[in-house]
Amino acid sequence: MNSLIFSKKSLGQNFLIDQNIINKIAKITDIHNKIVLEIGPGYGNLTKKILSMNPKKIYAIEKDKDLFLFLKEFFKSKKNIYIINEDILNTIKNKKIKKCQIILGNLPYNISTQILASLILTDKWPPVFDTLIFMFQKEVADRILAKSGTKTFGRLSVLCNWRFTITKHFDVSPNCFKPKPKIKSTVLSFVPKKDSSFLKNPKILEMITRVLFSNRRKKVNKNFAKLFHEKEIIAKELDLNLNKRPEQLTNEMFYKIASKYEKLFG
Repeated sequence: MNSLIFSKKSLGQNFLIDQNIINKIAKITDIHNKIVLEIGPGYGNLTKKILSMNPKKIYAIEKDKDLFLFLKEFFKSKKNIYIINEDILNTIKNKKIKKCQIILGNLPYNISTQILASLILTDKWPPVFDTLIFMFQKEVADRILAKSGTKTFGRLSVLCNWRFTITKHFDVSPNCFKPKPKIKSTVLSFVPKKDSSFLKNPKILEMITRVLFSNRRKKVNKNFAKLFHEKEIIAKELDLNLNKRPEQLTNEMFYKIASKYEKLFG
């Protein structure tokens, strides 16, 4: 590791250094002859392992200019890797992600949910990728996996489960990173569901969850009225109990509410 380059707290950098965990991540899906996009390669520890598994191409997107220059030099003899100095959020926003089978990364903790939400809310579906393999801080992973009726169930779970089949693979100790974070991490994979087409505009579901979860300790009654003037009629049509709290609603109920909203208001 180049000792002249330090982690930058502003970029949420914690570099994965444990080779056993790196090997486990690389074996989650078949990388051979696939096009891979890696988010935040850092010092290239995972990148090296991916290269050893003979992918067709790797696009490695690194925001940190110092690390970008380090990676360009480190991998200069490799023909099938392209190092890109860019913010992944801008890459997604500007629809610059081309067809690739696998997107993976040890995501910066401070923007991990933004990255995931941006990929969920893409207009084109099925998307340009076949599999996502991401590492999150464990608390975020627990929210993604949360079931209806639990305290951790919220917007993230509703949005993720709408468009993805999600698998938890393993937790990762803080000792596997440098610098060492204060919390555990978790590796998840996401496979796009082919049929999530009940909404033409995915941002409607994002808005519905934001409104209904804005007072998660209270009944949905008042917030539902912000969405529909004739709340009692709509609730009856949807078989929705307005006395429930948002975390007591199922994913399917949120999808029904979003579909109704789109049908009425476009």
